[in-house]
Amino acid sequence: MEETAARRAAAALLDEHKKGVSFKPLDPRYGLVSIADAYEIQDRYVALLSAEHGEAIGYKVGLTSKAMQTFCGIDHPIAGVVLKSRVYESGAAARMKDFGRLGLEFEIAVRIKSDVPATATPPTSATIAPCIDGVCAAIELVDDRAADYGHLDVRSLVADNSWNAGIVLSPFATSWPDLESVLGKATRDGTAIGEGHGRDILGHPFNSVAWLQAQLASRGGGLKRGQIVMTGSVMKTVFPTDAAAYRFTLEGLGSVEVRVN
Repeated sequence: MEETAARRAAAALLDEHKKGVSFKPLDPRYGLVSIADAYEIQDRYVALLSAEHGEAIGYKVGLTSKAMQTFCGIDHPIAGVVLKSRVYESGAAARMKDFGRLGLEFEIAVRIKSDVPATATPPTSATIAPCIDGVCAAIELVDDRAADYGHLDVRSLVADNSWNAGIVLSPFATSWPDLESVLGKATRDGTAIGEGHGRDILGHPFNSVAWLQAQLASRGGGLKRGQIVMTGSVMKTVFPTDAAAYRFTLEGLGSVEVRVN
């Protein structure tokens, strides 16, 4: 993809967010043809966002279920970048008016212990595990800008930083139960709204981290010490319509809460 076109597309995305424009496929004149093009635009869009929201401190992985991949017409997850000022502690507030449309995703997050080395063979859950020193309950704030899911262009979604608009974290645990079988439960004002297991994230949350490392390596990058990875949601996205307190509890790991108003 031509660099000039990628820069123009990124500027257009920033302008759409500022003006509150609903999500739509990027204009064909930008030449967005492939997922690779989408990540080139994402890189430049994130660079623009960092002027306001600070440096990149980690990543989110999305579309970690086969159902969502099929719905979006791809056979792999997608990634976005998490910026410093968009990281919140449990109990944070999120205002619906600050988003085109706020969605909440209930996830397992991990913290990277040491730089993950590039390898000749693709990373696996087992090879990634020694590079992780913390796990916690997390809620991702996504902004789908009232997207029309019947006409969703996943390339434009990726270019739009895979819709990441922030993350809310519980304290990291330095030891954790079996993450494949760990159960996560979400509530709204104390009433259950959904649940899922660690295995609902590509079979195991560390598989999500391994996929991300491979994806970054294919673009000349890699996971670094201290970075945070949102591994994917254990249940469907929730779209708040009124003020409420949402809590997500991972058995044996703790809880995280966000207040929506």
